[in-house]
Amino acid sequence: MTGTWSAPGRVNVIGEHTDYNGGLSLPIAIPQHVDCTLTPRDDETVRVVSKQHGRDWVEVPLDRLADTDIVSWARYPLGVVHEFVKRGNDIHGMDLRLDGDVPVGAGLSSSAAVECAVAAAIRDTFATELPDSELVDITHRAENDFVGAPTGLLDQSASILCTAGHALFLDAATGAHTQVPFDLAAAGLELVVIDTGTRHNHVTSEYAIRRHQCQTAASLLEVHSLGAVIDAGVLDTVADPMLRARARHVVTENARVREVVTILQSGRDPRSIGPILTRGHGSLRDDFEVSTPQLDAAVEAASDSGAHGARMTGGGFGGSVIALAEADSSVRIGKAVAQHFSAQDWPTPQVFVVTPSDGARRIR
Repeated sequence: MTGTWSAPGRVNVIGEHTDYNGGLSLPIAIPQHVDCTLTPRDDETVRVVSKQHGRDWVEVPLDRLADTDIVSWARYPLGVVHEFVKRGNDIHGMDLRLDGDVPVGAGLSSSAAVECAVAAAIRDTFATELPDSELVDITHRAENDFVGAPTGLLDQSASILCTAGHALFLDAATGAHTQVPFDLAAAGLELVVIDTGTRHNHVTSEYAIRRHQCQTAASLLEVHSLGAVIDAGVLDTVADPMLRARARHVVTENARVREVVTILQSGRDPRSIGPILTRGHGSLRDDFEVSTPQLDAAVEAASDSGAHGARMTGGGFGGSVIALAEADSSVRIGKAVAQHFSAQDWPTPQVFVVTPSDGARRIR
């Protein structure tokens, strides 16, 4: 029987490039989402089509998924199907129709939204016993192994596990997670997203290089991953200044996540997390070197326009900035950023407000 499932994009409030280092992060699901309509077939073929990528179906027999040479957008949903099959689930032919409004390449996890919508649809249709934790692993492995993007599990965890009105406090080392209240509207605040229009691709960007640098630094520190390092003082033993900077970002970013979570869980004014967000951007810019002139300009313009804090969100090398601001500030912030971009002859950024939303679910 045909059904439709929806999975959201995400904004990471704090905790960037920590997940693949066994560290901490604090994402929210956003209202922008991808819908997947699944119709079972009476053969062993999977077909997929996306409203955002034309009207042509991509068709692959289930037993040929492992060696398909498809390199387009379709690799994301097909990778999820392949991962279900590889794990021995009783999967049969299906048509997958995709449609969504998560901006592609904006650092808002459009790829994870696709993967998680497809995974939820397949689970509920063919493998109802699978828990959400396995859906996170299936979609994460699909992106790593089938697509070839060396990301952590933050994006898929957020798209599946987040709940409305909360941020997800995630420990990537263990998979443990806690819902943290994040009702900005009640405090007279809003979270503004500034999509700079500079696109990134984790398959082709320097993302994999950063991950390798972190692994090298962890080896020098004789730990399994940088998430195991609590005391930043031990980083002085890393002689290479570049590797030391990469490790310093991860260690201090984990500390920033803990600091933000403590504030939110204590019921203190969430405005006080703003400077922590801004410090996080400085670390991503200077120590991890994944920011861009457009991202830096958006952070500066938002801060100058009264935002309590701002930072790039996502893996970097393009994408979006978030700004914590008073309610009804998005228009003013958007105008300020647009003026700054116009002076540099950059495209006008897209600005919108997001609220913490629910994770993947069936909608009809």
